[in-house]
Amino acid sequence: MTDSLILAIDQGTSSTKSIIFDGKGKAVIKASEPLKTHYLEAGFVEQDPEEIYSNVLASVKDCIQNFKAGGGIAANIKVCGISNQRETFVIWNKAGKPLYNAVVWQCKRSVDICNDLLQKGLEDEIKSKTGLIIDPYFSGTKLLWLYNNVTEIHNAINNGDAYFGTVDTWLLYKLTKGRSYYTDYTNASRTLFFNLKSLNWDMEILEQFGLSKLNLPEPKPSSFLYGETDFEGLLDHPVSISSMIGDSHAAAFGEGCFNPGTAKATLGTGCSILMNIGNRAKESANGMITTVCWSTEDRVDYAFEGVIVSCGSTIEWLKNELGLFTDSKETDEMAGCVVNNNGVYLIPAFSGLGAPYWQMGRKASISGLTFDCNKNHIVRAALESIAFQIKDVVYAMQEDADINLKELMVNGGITSNNFVLKFLAGLLELPVIKRDMADVSALGAAYLAGLKAGIYKDFEHLASLGDNRTEVKMDNGQQYKTYYQEWKAIVAKE
Repeated sequence: MTDSLILAIDQGTSSTKSIIFDGKGKAVIKASEPLKTHYLEAGFVEQDPEEIYSNVLASVKDCIQNFKAGGGIAANIKVCGISNQRETFVIWNKAGKPLYNAVVWQCKRSVDICNDLLQKGLEDEIKSKTGLIIDPYFSGTKLLWLYNNVTEIHNAINNGDAYFGTVDTWLLYKLTKGRSYYTDYTNASRTLFFNLKSLNWDMEILEQFGLSKLNLPEPKPSSFLYGETDFEGLLDHPVSISSMIGDSHAAAFGEGCFNPGTAKATLGTGCSILMNIGNRAKESANGMITTVCWSTEDRVDYAFEGVIVSCGSTIEWLKNELGLFTDSKETDEMAGCVVNNNGVYLIPAFSGLGAPYWQMGRKASISGLTFDCNKNHIVRAALESIAFQIKDVVYAMQEDADINLKELMVNGGITSNNFVLKFLAGLLELPVIKRDMADVSALGAAYLAGLKAGIYKDFEHLASLGDNRTEVKMDNGQQYKTYYQEWKAIVAKE
């Protein structure tokens, strides 16, 4: 298997990346294709399901063509792994035709649905069974909104003609021409329908939601033979799809979170902090959710997760809507142009606040502005808000797990911002570890696919792979503690 290669597809909110990895876990070639998201009125966020699929094919096509152009042998690509944006879902019919746009994880259309479920007293049952809280972030309440408000969806579900799937399932169904209808445990655990103990769909919850006739994919481990595809003829031979996993969970696996107490933070559009808590699901008392961390056919690891809704999206808003800069790379220098934050704080509740607050109806705000402030202070406040939110989550996780982290591994696009990383290290008073390999979600999907295919022998083999890791030096921690207390006080005001 020494010549065998793995094609990893990382289908994210803003783009699809396709990367070919070798047997040593090294990236051979990479391609990326941007994906359009529709931000509509009333907090609705959607994507075109067919565009998601064509976006994946375009990314794979570029990757394979570039690989061949460099002398690569496509016949050596033996297996594929998929990581994906998690709570985003699609509803389609048996022929594979979407019945509605993909509803994106950022969408807030189901706030009233959530309030209704809370008033019915379902919160404790949902949390004890699924590990999740009732919030628009998760797929289930947004599907309920479609069921209640879109006649075609309502009728299709009642007639047993509606097929539900998160993005992994949608891609699998399309790539296999409808022959494979599966999801993995991590994606299933983001829906509000999945029982963490039985590792299957909870029919009692589905009946309470009125969704008992909904077609649901069969849940399987993250490392599993899901089917075969030639990517609509882009390859002249079929490859096995041997892993599917939510992108944040894939990043945890790629970072080597194989043991309880290991943790990572993915800083992208949003931010997900995952801490491995071992082979048993535990309930959080501090606003964390419980989820499947990752799984193989003979092992399931669970995790506490802190979900931060707005991370890189805050920076994009400053660029696109306020025009404070033209390239997000400028923010690093802009934040460093001011000596301190001058008492300016940004609460990035553009789609509500996630963990540990879970204030779904909250709005974003900027406080502390005076005439001696400038745009650099606003940019700095936005970058600081990323670190403050991570601090909130890490503190809550340590309380829940009764484990003090020794380090926090970080990945994602925002990790290119040195100000954020130095501020975070000083605020946490922990080593913040960044690896040279930026695309850790794709790497995790490749690792899991390679395990199933026998390209990688075992966890010890995986632990021996990987690239260089850099420890971010702590910076002015005492000053940052004062900032953090001021941040907490402002958050508590509403």
